[in-house]
Amino acid sequence: MPNQSILKKPFRYQYFNATLYLIAVNVGLFALGYAFPQSKLLMALNPRAVVSGYVWQIFTYMFAHADLSHLAVNMLGLFFFGTHVERNLGSREFILFYTLSGILAGVASLVIFAATSAWYTVLLGASGAVFAVLLAFAILDPKAMIYIYGIIPVRAPYLVLGYAGIELLSQMFSFRSSVAHLTHLAGFAVAWLYFLVRFGINPWNRLFRR
Repeated sequence: MPNQSILKKPFRYQYFNATLYLIAVNVGLFALGYAFPQSKLLMALNPRAVVSGYVWQIFTYMFAHADLSHLAVNMLGLFFFGTHVERNLGSREFILFYTLSGILAGVASLVIFAATSAWYTVLLGASGAVFAVLLAFAILDPKAMIYIYGIIPVRAPYLVLGYAGIELLSQMFSFRSSVAHLTHLAGFAVAWLYFLVRFGINPWNRLFRR
């Protein structure tokens, strides 16, 4: 039997609540940023800083948050969707998926910022990775019903489509310009490619199969 490509080689399944560890790291670094505001600037992604040598920001930006509400929204999304995705993929696969999604969403944002000369933009937050997790949730459980505000039932794939549409329109028409819409869309794109390349799964077929 030929050796399996490293891109598709699976991890041995383990589950050790990696989602909770990720949440704890985010909360801990938020507390650090609150106590030492300068640390938040060092972690956030700034295009000019990255090209000047602060390359770690491509990774650390996803663990820095602007304020408590920003942190709470992202961590709630990570908890509700991440735990389900982690149980399906296994903790090691989930950590790889989450980390790679965040990094590549940051790289995509950096390229766009550089191309549009937005050198002084500051990007921070786990949203790119969390949006990737949301898409993964829908791919893994396309029949899942999510209740918006605890009342309105929406199937997971249509929730993803709705979010994608809102993010795209918001970017085009500059609604809530302080929100990194392109980073969110990049998170979706990375998750899509991850399932296609890593697992050989066509997300469209999984999301909208009859």
